[in-house]
Amino acid sequence: MDETPQEITTLVGREVYSNNGVFVGEVEDVRLDLDQEVVTGIALSQLNDELFRDRIERGKGVMIPYRWVRAVGDVILINDVIERLEQSEESDEIAA
Repeated sequence: MDETPQEITTLVGREVYSNNGVFVGEVEDVRLDLDQEVVTGIALSQLNDELFRDRIERGKGVMIPYRWVRAVGDVILINDVIERLEQSEESDEIAA
């Protein structure tokens, strides 16, 4: 990932896609660790309904850990959310 410093406000409004090209949502806000002066998460809104329909109430958002971010450019690429959601479903099924 490019380590060139950017203003945090440049992240807001960018579209977020999985590394497989699936639209995930749009950055609404960022979570910061002020002690270490780093971004720790990105808050997404305008979520992909197909991904989050049964998981998130309509109109709500999600917080994605910044460690999932693979690249920041015109859009933000994150590790594959679909695989992570399927893994969490499998874990829930096993626990049930």
